[in-house]
Amino acid sequence: MAVSAKAKAKKAQTPKKRVTVLIADDQTLFREGIKDLLENEKSIEVIGEAADGSEVLRMAKKLRPNVILMDIKLPHLDGVSATRQIRKDCPETNVLILSSFEDEAHVMEAIQAGANGYLSKMLPASELVNALKTFANEGVMIPQPVMGKLIQGLRQMSNASAEASLVALTKTEIRVLALLGRGQSNKEIARQLECSVKTVKNHLNSIFQKLEVSNRTEAVVKGIEIGLISAEDSSSPPAIS
Repeated sequence: MAVSAKAKAKKAQTPKKRVTVLIADDQTLFREGIKDLLENEKSIEVIGEAADGSEVLRMAKKLRPNVILMDIKLPHLDGVSATRQIRKDCPETNVLILSSFEDEAHVMEAIQAGANGYLSKMLPASELVNALKTFANEGVMIPQPVMGKLIQGLRQMSNASAEASLVALTKTEIRVLALLGRGQSNKEIARQLECSVKTVKNHLNSIFQKLEVSNRTEAVVKGIEIGLISAEDSSSPPAIS
């Protein structure tokens, strides 16, 4: 059935859903700078600012943002503790750590608390905006340098056996997990596997169920912890035999 010109016009005028963002940082100039940067983006809307951990908890519950840009060092309640509480109170909100600390201890602590991503404050403005857009679409953002630190930390603390999980996950699912560890998006994984994005999503759902996790970041962390993927997997994906 043909679509009328009026219907087409109405569809064209329908705005895409904007990503709502809450900025949590104790430095006023930094918050204002990030806000000014993001307000130039039509697909992103800054709906609030918080100067300390307690305030970000209150605003997260009230505003229910899609994304919280969270600094680690916050007054009253640090960003890691705030992240842990937000994951309980607002599970639909994704937390993206934006910090000047890039050592493995801080990265590990933030990811274990439930953060979905970790970025450096030293990123150029354009890269930060692109990273935020990717994060909003994919639900995870761990650049390769940060992933390397995460892997180092997890390898040091890993003592679990992967035997049962190796049996449970198919070879394709293990490869998908390795590609996740490299920070690849669904589209990039689909190109690697020569399949559709929908098929990749099906693989991800299966991986989440088998590893008993709820998102991509947790899947990568669990995969490293139990030995399904390693530092080598994060530099070159395993071939399917």
